[in-house]
Amino acid sequence: MVSIISYNYLTSSPSAYFAKISASENKLNFINIGPTVQPGPDLVLIKDASLKFFASPVFISPQVLGTIMVRPEEEKEERDIIQYTVKEGDSLFNIAKKFGITLETLLWANDLQKSSILKSGQKLVILPVSGIMHMVKAGENINQIAKTYRAEEKEIIDFNELSKEGEIFVEDILVIPGGKLPSPTPPVIAGTSETALPNSYFIIPCQGKITQGIHFYNAIDIANQCGTPVFATAGGKIQVIDNKWPYGGYIRILHPNGVVTLYGHLSKIIVSTGQNISQGQVLGYIGNTGRTIGATGCHLHFETRGAVNPLAKYSVGTVLNFK
Repeated sequence: MVSIISYNYLTSSPSAYFAKISASENKLNFINIGPTVQPGPDLVLIKDASLKFFASPVFISPQVLGTIMVRPEEEKEERDIIQYTVKEGDSLFNIAKKFGITLETLLWANDLQKSSILKSGQKLVILPVSGIMHMVKAGENINQIAKTYRAEEKEIIDFNELSKEGEIFVEDILVIPGGKLPSPTPPVIAGTSETALPNSYFIIPCQGKITQGIHFYNAIDIANQCGTPVFATAGGKIQVIDNKWPYGGYIRILHPNGVVTLYGHLSKIIVSTGQNISQGQVLGYIGNTGRTIGATGCHLHFETRGAVNPLAKYSVGTVLNFK
């Protein structure tokens, strides 16, 4: 899975990670990702005295800021997939050049042609390196994916920080460094194979107000107070629980119909990886972990992969409540 930089505190336990928010920002000060998740450390303890980030934080309390040494720019290795908003005067060639990727990479990731016309405000997916973005389908493995895109299996594993065995899950988003698009197969990107689901299949994941419509990987943002319960929109099995940038604490559920839902920016998670859950079961609580803005950033990032987001039909400002 694509590594998105996160900003966590190391704890005395090697099997538990916590992301801390200042008390003024969030009454729920910690996120417990649980004993089954052991991501690589994002902070390095230097001579038992100071902490060093792998990348600069977006927000952090002043008390902690004084103890952190930011890694020099020249030592960073960017692995994030980002979203870029097209500005007046932008061209495909100039955008690719700006981010140091090939024009083909930009075209493939966004299902564009060289003749495509850009519009100001348009959102583009930008890969961290030249290559391909691939969303994992049922039955695929790393060896097959590497052959499909004429890429090196080890490079895919290393870049996406997978286990040595290359374990992947349905709807994982992988970056394939140096990958080439097989002709005439179109690029596999978020949203290209979406199908509509019956209105009754999903329930709403939480109560609150929609503050952002469809963005990034087919997501909707729902704002409410930190600590508001978040529910499983449908039954299924928990694929992944993790704490990574930009999602913060998040959960991914694979549903029986092959659709995957993701719940991000959680302040606390009360389920575990591999657990079978039922529709309406509490998964955790709204927070402002990951890429959010201070105390006002308390919201749920609700993402759907493999189907139309069931909340896409509602406009920004709509208040969601259980009937």
